[in-house]
Amino acid sequence: MELIFTENEINEAQQLLKQLVELLGTSLSKDDELTMQDYLQKSISNQKLQRDVFGLNPVVQSFRTAIIAVEEEGLKRDGVLAILLYTCVTNGLEESLHIREKYGDSVATIIHGLSRIQELYKKNPVIESENFRNLLLSFAEDMRVILIMIADRVSLMRQIRDTEQLEAKQQVSEEASYLYAPLAHKLGLYKLKSELEDLSLKYLEHDAYYMIKEKLNATKKSRDAYIDKFIKPIDEKLRDAGIHFHMKGRTKSIHSIWQKMKKQKCGFEGIYDLFAIRIIISNNGTGQMTRTQEHALCWQAFAIITNMYQGNPKRLRDWLTVPKSNGYESLHITVLGPENKWVEVQIRTERMDEVAERGLAAHWRYKGVKSEGGIDDWLNSIRAALENNDDRQVMDEFKMDLYEDEVFVFTPKGDLLKFPKGATVLDFAYHIHSRVGNQCTGARINNKIVTIRYQLQSGDQVEVLTSNTQTPKQDWQNIVKTSRAKSKIRLALKDIQVKQGVLAKEMLERRLKNRKIEVEESVLNHLIKKLGIKETREFYRQLAEETLDMNTVIERYIEVYEHDNNLSSGKGNTNIPAQSAEEFVYENPNEEITYGNDDVIVIDQNLKGVDFQLAKCCHPIYGDSVFGFVTVNGGIKIHRTDCPNAPELRKRFGYRIVRAKWSGKGNSQYSIALRIIGNDDIGIVNNVTSIISKEEKIMMRSINIESHDGLFSGNLVIYVEDTSKLEALIKKLRTVKGVKQVSRI
Repeated sequence: MELIFTENEINEAQQLLKQLVELLGTSLSKDDELTMQDYLQKSISNQKLQRDVFGLNPVVQSFRTAIIAVEEEGLKRDGVLAILLYTCVTNGLEESLHIREKYGDSVATIIHGLSRIQELYKKNPVIESENFRNLLLSFAEDMRVILIMIADRVSLMRQIRDTEQLEAKQQVSEEASYLYAPLAHKLGLYKLKSELEDLSLKYLEHDAYYMIKEKLNATKKSRDAYIDKFIKPIDEKLRDAGIHFHMKGRTKSIHSIWQKMKKQKCGFEGIYDLFAIRIIISNNGTGQMTRTQEHALCWQAFAIITNMYQGNPKRLRDWLTVPKSNGYESLHITVLGPENKWVEVQIRTERMDEVAERGLAAHWRYKGVKSEGGIDDWLNSIRAALENNDDRQVMDEFKMDLYEDEVFVFTPKGDLLKFPKGATVLDFAYHIHSRVGNQCTGARINNKIVTIRYQLQSGDQVEVLTSNTQTPKQDWQNIVKTSRAKSKIRLALKDIQVKQGVLAKEMLERRLKNRKIEVEESVLNHLIKKLGIKETREFYRQLAEETLDMNTVIERYIEVYEHDNNLSSGKGNTNIPAQSAEEFVYENPNEEITYGNDDVIVIDQNLKGVDFQLAKCCHPIYGDSVFGFVTVNGGIKIHRTDCPNAPELRKRFGYRIVRAKWSGKGNSQYSIALRIIGNDDIGIVNNVTSIISKEEKIMMRSINIESHDGLFSGNLVIYVEDTSKLEALIKKLRTVKGVKQVSRI
């Protein structure tokens, strides 16, 4: 929409231009004045400019911002020209390439910094975060960029009181509260900070603002009368003591009162320290006082006041003996005045008051700002430059050299994250989520594809690229910078090894079963020892990585198996005894086992003369229906009748099967495994293990849980006495919310 200046806007712009020229004085050359006048004339006649969302004239706004920047922040020629010309650059009236040639490096640097800040806003960052404030500072190549931003926001907040654009008004007000007011606070611009806070409260919490304002107005007369009543006897006593001083009152800002009401959860009437009395001691023209003399006079005044009014020792703040780290010196005491009202009294000298009032120290880190190491030291030097009113051009020489060890980057949603310098795309991915990191293949940064090794730069917007086929690699630990990512990679690599080991174990067992070979743990341990491998986990890892050949391992296992079971063999094959009349084959190997005689093995711990073992393939326990299988060496293995190996044993070695039953009552603990499947809900594993732990004479040996696509599955190994207790436990586990299946392995 074409911008047409109204007559009022033209008159205001001309008045502001005249005011600027007077304020800048000799820092402006004749050419600079002509530049500013030419800027205004071109803007009035140009048709490319547009009003902002509030309908405000950007040219008039730039003049208003420049006035604030000069009067409140002390900016000079370069800062003012940058404010005005930035409007021209953003609206195409001036080529950014020509700025440096025509107006100098300093002006060009400021404009470039303002442009970079606007790029940040296009990414919709979360401006409430401290990270974003720090990123703004680190992006501002020249400190004047931040000062101009604060001045511009103050100017804007002053103009939008009656706007109908309520959503935009709320957004800029929130930014003023969360971003610009804290920045102004850090820079010691307390007047602007207070104005931003009050205006944002006025726009965001209208009722609260006007409630406090009305109550302050309603109580002003009585408050003034009370102050007079309070200070009159103090005035007399101090003068009698020969102390030269003057006093002034300070009412808290509306925003400060509202924050205190919310913090203390009380009404306006519950805020007792609405104002403070400041006693400023002077030397009365007798020359500059020493620190010792200053302190002595302050403590003398303190003694006089506390003799007159009862002091609250909990509210004593002695910043004379030990000044604040920023140089702030003062004595604060809260006393009980007439009508039993508490009043805060601040005692300081003119020198102390001058430093505080100029913003070098006033309330820095006193309210709301915590130490931040490097940034506080750096801002302190900025504040020292601001204090020197006669040498404001020092500000023109400041360049950003802040947070050189950190970078700030954006997520696709605009969230801001902080990383150490040198951090890579892989660090970013693992910061988001372990699964994102494990499947990371690279990233799209500022619409450019980069690898996982790309080192992040401040301002990057990072979109992680993933693949379901990607898995962590050993060398990833050398790519990442953060300890968080390193630990997640180590954990992922360990999980991969465990899973690969499980797969290798399953493959080995399946291959052996296909060759009609029973898998026995004792035989396997014997084999692992013969291979010179110390741990079972290492054995399966080598199988998974194919360091060990699967076929070779199977052949060696068969050799060890036959040796341990006293079986003779050909090359790698079990020697089946010759056919005889005693042998037979079940036509239906799955039917229930029946026995042709009454010989029964009674299973008991005290059984003598018979060597028996419980088969590890099915883990029978007391109460299970079982049978015995006679091994070649004469020992007997006890299997469950529903053992997965039972059909094969019946078919091939039916003549070796004998009846078996348990004796008396179960007095032993038997190890069994349960398979459990359910929804991957928070707390479900705790609920399962809690039930087991509460059961008498049931002890959990191990648990192995895996989660995938919202479901979890896992194996529980427990010690239990008999099937009745086992069945009761399984029944209870099935009642746990989210558990879908519980079965015995």
